[in-house]
Amino acid sequence: MTSRDLDAPTARPSYLCGLIGTGISKSLTPPLHEAEGRAQGLGYVYRILDLDTLGVGVEGLPRLLDAAKLLGFNGLNITHPCKQAIIPLLDDLSDDARKLGAVNTVHIDGGRLIGHNTDWSGFARNMDEGLEGAPMNRVVQLGAGGAGAAVAYAALTRGVGHFTIIDADATRSTALRDSLAALFPDREIEAGDLAAVPAAVGAAQGLIHATPIGMAAHPGMALDGALLRPDLWVADVVYRPAETELLRRAREIGARTLSGIGMTIGQAVDSFRIFTGLEPDAQRMREYMGLLLEAEDAAALAGA
Repeated sequence: MTSRDLDAPTARPSYLCGLIGTGISKSLTPPLHEAEGRAQGLGYVYRILDLDTLGVGVEGLPRLLDAAKLLGFNGLNITHPCKQAIIPLLDDLSDDARKLGAVNTVHIDGGRLIGHNTDWSGFARNMDEGLEGAPMNRVVQLGAGGAGAAVAYAALTRGVGHFTIIDADATRSTALRDSLAALFPDREIEAGDLAAVPAAVGAAQGLIHATPIGMAAHPGMALDGALLRPDLWVADVVYRPAETELLRRAREIGARTLSGIGMTIGQAVDSFRIFTGLEPDAQRMREYMGLLLEAEDAAALAGA
């Protein structure tokens, strides 16, 4: 290597991004983003900022954001429990983030922190690709938490006419119904608790599952499997495992299903675009996510 080589400026742009949340040490988001960065010829580094590992709670967000700006981060993804707590610390919000009252993506531009929500757009993209032509007149959703709000918003933007939100906490489902009704006054939106599940699912054309049940740490299903029908499409937000018990049971009886992998990839695609201003290859990211999940499954079997 010559001195001329050392003096030559690098030809490829570089980006530094990260993920803030708790219990995220095994997230697949870093390798997914970095792989797309490499494929585009970028210097792309994505770091985990786990509040548990750092020994801080949401009260540490101001310091983390200051550090991110000081260190030259281009963007941050935000997950539980920071999606609402981060909002007062930002300089501006996208329209969708403002409507949802939740941020999962922060673009750092010229020292300004701009909040976005790509959870809803990720699920909307998943619906567009995986449920094309599916009936959307009556849909029921289980779960009214942070992910549930984004998913419900996405479903309503995709033309759902009658929407029922059900949560174990009736106060939470009612609050989400009220906020969505203000945004979509032309739709019929109802709320209920778990007692309403049989009637609501029985009358629905589609079922969206937006609770943690079905994840590896929370196995099982959020409803009685006997309520599933071949003519009821079923969408899940859970992506690990790729096929939850709910999706497996629905597929086995001939129902149309939609995995949470698509939502995860969709929100990553939109976040990558926000961070870099470049258009990611969604299919390439989907294929790489498949490889990551296969490797994870293989490692789990080897350790069993």
